[in-house]
Amino acid sequence: MNSSISERIVHIRSLLPSSVRLIAVSKTVPAEVIRIAYAAGIRDFGESRVQEAARKQAELQDLSDITWHFIGHLQSNKAKKALEQFQWIHSVDNLQLAQRLNQLAHQLGVSPQICLQVKILPDLNKSGWSVPELLADLPVLNQYKNLQIQGLMTIPPLGIDEAATLKVFNTTRELAKTIGDQNWSHIDIQHLSMGMSGDYQLAVQAGTTMVRLGTILFGERS
Repeated sequence: MNSSISERIVHIRSLLPSSVRLIAVSKTVPAEVIRIAYAAGIRDFGESRVQEAARKQAELQDLSDITWHFIGHLQSNKAKKALEQFQWIHSVDNLQLAQRLNQLAHQLGVSPQICLQVKILPDLNKSGWSVPELLADLPVLNQYKNLQIQGLMTIPPLGIDEAATLKVFNTTRELAKTIGDQNWSHIDIQHLSMGMSGDYQLAVQAGTTMVRLGTILFGERS
């Protein structure tokens, strides 16, 4: 198992441009397997449950150069713990959550790196801003000085074909440029968090800077 995970990581890295950050999605993966990925060079790990991550982070305290990314749906009542445990939060999906994170970040003296989750296509199964909603909320988001708003995150709807998926990713990239062209004082969209195990190559084609890969590295989850 050790060699297979290590081999997969080496293989995937060989397919990714050096400009793309590989985040290993380690939800449901035990700490000892995270150590294998770490030994293979991974330093970015993505978790989607605050309590599960806390247990693993306690076991892995000696690996002090890991960057932890929260990638799941974040409930407001877990926001404080998420800020204490994660350097990046990819899934800030509404204005109320952003406001809460900004207040808590001020209280905790932290400055988390944030991606705003956007829904390019309507999708009842996903959280996030629609494009018009996000553009309308930017003036308020720009006031949240305790957040480093650095990226957009998107997840295409399940079941769409490759052409439609690529269009979602390209549209997200164009949206990031549109936001950047507006020269906000506290919003600086430098990153695109796009692409998972089934579609990461399309995301790379569209110019993503971060891919979130789990199954393709660690195998199917039980």
